[in-house]
Amino acid sequence: MTSTLYSDLKTIRVEATREVAQSSPDHNVPWGTRRDNSRNWRFNQKLNKLYAKKKGPLAVLDLGCSGGGFVKDCLDDGGLAVGLEGSDFSKKRRRAEWRTIPEYLFTADITAPFQVYGEFESGSKPLKFDVVTSWEVIEHISEQDLIPVSENVAKHLDRGGIWIMSVSPNIEIIDGIHLHQTVQPKSWWIRKFEQLGWINLETHLHYFNTQFVRGPKYGAPGSFHLILTREVAQTPAIPEESLPVRIYDSWLGSGPQRLLKLLIAGL
Repeated sequence: MTSTLYSDLKTIRVEATREVAQSSPDHNVPWGTRRDNSRNWRFNQKLNKLYAKKKGPLAVLDLGCSGGGFVKDCLDDGGLAVGLEGSDFSKKRRRAEWRTIPEYLFTADITAPFQVYGEFESGSKPLKFDVVTSWEVIEHISEQDLIPVSENVAKHLDRGGIWIMSVSPNIEIIDGIHLHQTVQPKSWWIRKFEQLGWINLETHLHYFNTQFVRGPKYGAPGSFHLILTREVAQTPAIPEESLPVRIYDSWLGSGPQRLLKLLIAGL
């Protein structure tokens, strides 16, 4: 964090109504939270390029951070990043990045009110973020709890901030427990978020061009993506990209690219 905007930031603190999502199937039957540590360097590259004109470090809040890999990559890029996880499975076992960056990873039930604070020389202040991410998280939330989750995201986003998510429309049952609480197609989610005051940015989805932390190419077959905002006019302008770059993003992580990688590694 090289900018003077955060030069006097001492620590980060999270106040959560419920520090653990005790009633969540994902806490009671840990699955993704004990296995996942998703990251994608190409997504980070494209995100940083999208915010290249921003003064100061890019601030990212990752909801459902699991092992914290994406948060660690954002910090390594020079940004400010905070991860929240509903289960304390990884925290208790110091799994993955909970061992390396525990000061940036916290537990919180995102269906109840929470607030992320920065402790500065001048005192404690609520933090605002340019980007909130949720990778394979929102389908784990029951429909009635989408309202408080939406409210929590909105109060943590800075002006023109965006909420990026991958969503699975698939039923997932582990040990007889339905982990996905809201299973709906993309059109349903767009309408639902419109009712909650969000607008889906198809142009920004086109810019990322399949390069996300989770998705059909990256551990989430059949999933789709949404990029939401409440202030379209204030969102960052999309950078121009050449056709070779577009082709590269389509190729990266594809079935043929992975097969070629395996063949070369086996030589």
